[in-house]
Amino acid sequence: MAKVKMQLDTKSTNLIRGIRRWEVVAVVINSIIGAGIFGLPSKVAGLLGPYSLVAFVVCALFVTLLIICFAEVCSRFSETGGPYLYAREAFGSVAGFQVGWLLWLVRITAFAANCNLMIAYLSYFWPSAATSWRPILITAIVVALTTVNVTGIRDVALVSNIFTVGKLIPIFIFIAVGLCFLAPENFTTATQPDLKKFSQSVLILVYAFTGFEIALIPAGETREPQRSMPFAILTSIGIVSLVYILIQVVCIGTLPGLAGSGRPLADAADKFMGAPGAMLITAGVIISIIGNLTVVMLAGSRLPFAMASRNELPRFLATVHERYCTPHLAICLTSALMLVVTLSGSFIYAATISTLARLVAYGSTCLALFVLRRRNPDGALFRAPIIAPFAALGLIVWLLRNSSLLEAWHTIIAAVTGLIIYILYRVLTRQEMKTTINEEKI
Repeated sequence: MAKVKMQLDTKSTNLIRGIRRWEVVAVVINSIIGAGIFGLPSKVAGLLGPYSLVAFVVCALFVTLLIICFAEVCSRFSETGGPYLYAREAFGSVAGFQVGWLLWLVRITAFAANCNLMIAYLSYFWPSAATSWRPILITAIVVALTTVNVTGIRDVALVSNIFTVGKLIPIFIFIAVGLCFLAPENFTTATQPDLKKFSQSVLILVYAFTGFEIALIPAGETREPQRSMPFAILTSIGIVSLVYILIQVVCIGTLPGLAGSGRPLADAADKFMGAPGAMLITAGVIISIIGNLTVVMLAGSRLPFAMASRNELPRFLATVHERYCTPHLAICLTSALMLVVTLSGSFIYAATISTLARLVAYGSTCLALFVLRRRNPDGALFRAPIIAPFAALGLIVWLLRNSSLLEAWHTIIAAVTGLIIYILYRVLTRQEMKTTINEEKI
């Protein structure tokens, strides 16, 4: 096996820069394509019918605007943290902690939701997987992914690469075959959707189109992150947008009862490929979710590491393993929480705060662009058009206005909880520092 030349992060963290440019692309694709696209085509079609294609295009343009803003901001940083670090550098530690806390909570709950969904799909082939074998399988998955994350960033990159290819193959087969069986009459409708349903549809699709920020968090373990990450997120959104739009075209064109389908891709594949097609898509869902879980754990575990490195969480979480050069204690804590939440099945926050928390993080990064550009106009290797952050912020406000009150309350509760933790830790560490100083004087 060819030896891979490693690069150390010189920012005194001893992390290995082992993720290469195209591997960042694989991480982004794994981050975005999880389970959402396998269920959302029917939900959006139920609201808009054939006009759901327009919602897909609008959401793709919205996320592209966001990514253009992220491309400039991330090209200024080479350390671990992603949106947490951007908010902290631009607006201070309180704002940064809030963004990091919300994203960490989303990563943990999203892992739980997707892992349980994967078990549900696995029961298609193995019925007892969702009953007697469920706790054993969930534990085995979490332990396996934890081991991969602890033993080295190259292992994580390799697993991500394998599952990226594995998830794209069945999707490409679905699109290629499905385009040959389109029924033109399925694309016509006399019903004109109202603006509220359209905005709701775009908000729903944000869940399927986003997640790209996951790849930006482990910047301290990426080679030339200031160049690799803008390239990766811009390349990936082009690939994902095209794939998603073509998936919706096939679903609309081949499945007349799309709006009422619980498994739209599997049901559509069954129409034009028979039972083998449904099995192929079901297997594709399982592969896709495993790939997504891999990078969710990667990013989720690096958030407490980044916050602990800046004395905003207990310092032991910033410890780096001497042999593997990974933040093993932050990984173990995050994976333990993921295991507990997944086994309990209590992952309501995944649905209620995931999109809103991401929108808060996206808004903070767009605002950070103005601050960072003013402080250091020439510090970015990629420069976004000035219209991009204004347009992205306008769309974020529009989407937030169309969110439900329940979603808003759950997000506020999560944010307040994070603020309390931040204040308590600051008070405790300040008291410890005073005690240490007094003891030294004595």
